[in-house]
Amino acid sequence: MTDQDHVLVVDDDQEIRSLLRDYLQKNGYRVTAVGDGKRMWAAFEEARPDIVVLDLMLPGDDGLTLCRDLRARSKTPIIMLTARGEETDRIVGLEMGADDYLPKPFNPRELLARIKSILRRTRTLPENLRPEDARAIRFAGWTLDVATRNLRSPEGVVVALSGTEYKLLRIFLAHANRVLNRDQLIDLMLSRDASPFDRSIDVQVSRLRHRLGEGAKEPAIIKTVRGEGYVLSVPVEVGK
Repeated sequence: MTDQDHVLVVDDDQEIRSLLRDYLQKNGYRVTAVGDGKRMWAAFEEARPDIVVLDLMLPGDDGLTLCRDLRARSKTPIIMLTARGEETDRIVGLEMGADDYLPKPFNPRELLARIKSILRRTRTLPENLRPEDARAIRFAGWTLDVATRNLRSPEGVVVALSGTEYKLLRIFLAHANRVLNRDQLIDLMLSRDASPFDRSIDVQVSRLRHRLGEGAKEPAIIKTVRGEGYVLSVPVEVGK
């Protein structure tokens, strides 16, 4: 038996598979590397990985299809790789359930950092807020249905969330009544280092507040803590 984390790499480029296998093994990981979806499923059933690194462009079922089907069967974290750099592809990958998205060409050190960040994050979620346990999460009269990712207002109106909005809301719910600064939110959302001038998270918080019917001036649920960050400042109840 081994305590090494197991990474499943799925990429049809033999050179990339060899590079990632050698690099990750040198950094203490057990690695299985395959070239298509059929072999991915066989490897997944033979030895469940701790994380999957999945290329978008594959023969047969593409990475988006495999990501969707994998997410329907498992909560195993997924990092998607692609030669495409368009924002639409990144958004679709995240909507399909990917935890992160890395465009090619990339530095293996960056992939390693993201693997570490995602594994650390998924293992430090509070037990009562882990995806496999929660079915409904209630806060301030709102109910988040984890299965459908729909948000129901206190008046019973169903609000559909984008993948990004859902992910951000889950982060706030998992850390209720704790102040999260921008760097922490960006790391939890995107698994990348934050620039001190990065304000993309402010836009995402503003959009989520809008979904919750709140303005920026006097929000009651997601509050701004001046000079520190944001906090979901209401009690959270988790149902199964």
